[in-house]
Amino acid sequence: MTFLEKLLAASRRNNSLICIGLDPEYAQLPPHLHDHANPILTFNKAIIEATTDLVCAYKPNLAFYEALGPAGLSTLQETLQIIPPDIPVIGDAKRGDTPHTARQYARALFEVYGFDAVTVNPYLGRDSLQPFLDYHDKGIFIVCRTSNPGARDLQDAPVHTSPDRAMPLYEYVARQVLEWDTSGNAGLVAGATYPAQLQCIRQIAPGLPILIPGVGAQGGDLLSAARDGVDAAGERAIIAISRSIIYAGNGHDFAEVAAQTARTARDAANRARGARMQPAE
Repeated sequence: MTFLEKLLAASRRNNSLICIGLDPEYAQLPPHLHDHANPILTFNKAIIEATTDLVCAYKPNLAFYEALGPAGLSTLQETLQIIPPDIPVIGDAKRGDTPHTARQYARALFEVYGFDAVTVNPYLGRDSLQPFLDYHDKGIFIVCRTSNPGARDLQDAPVHTSPDRAMPLYEYVARQVLEWDTSGNAGLVAGATYPAQLQCIRQIAPGLPILIPGVGAQGGDLLSAARDGVDAAGERAIIAISRSIIYAGNGHDFAEVAAQTARTARDAANRARGARMQPAE
């Protein structure tokens, strides 16, 4: 089964576009977990078990585990083993390097950790992404328009494709990815904090899956992300939400509160995508 097949199956089964980011920070955990032998693993396990029927995917950001050293990477591996095998997992690594190094990154993420998909940076060009794209059953989400304020610094810069034509860099990246996607396993990353750009990217790439961060703590709007991010069938949008779900509660019932928050987000996103799919009168 390819990543896209697994994603669509989970999304349809759970009727969800929501992807929960598993990005735990020790200081943000409910206080009663601090005495556990592995507070982060206990936290992740509770969140996963409470939300497996509400998501289309999970997305651990490797930085939160790498920052803890070898013990953190062990916790990441144990977390991945907890996630049901029929729910895809996106490794948010944003790797990007020369081809011989990229091959090792791809091997680590896909073969050692076993992620179903990863995020990568396109700045070094196609040959730096090819080692990832060569894993035809895996998903490769290429950074296109990020959700942070500094995205404007480079991603809006004009790219002159001819003497009389220019487009912003993020649009150029989206068009390049369409050419690079020879195996049907590429996707794009486009932040919910820039809705007009998300609309543009969806128009350029009507069939690609789009990973949409930025909803919640970063201020992106869930409804516009769902409405503007889905394809013509109301699918292939992966709305990544982390802090506003996993830290929604801080007591002994934190997992139940997270599940209720995820359920509310899922239902709101479904209403938004349903409205988009309604035929014009």
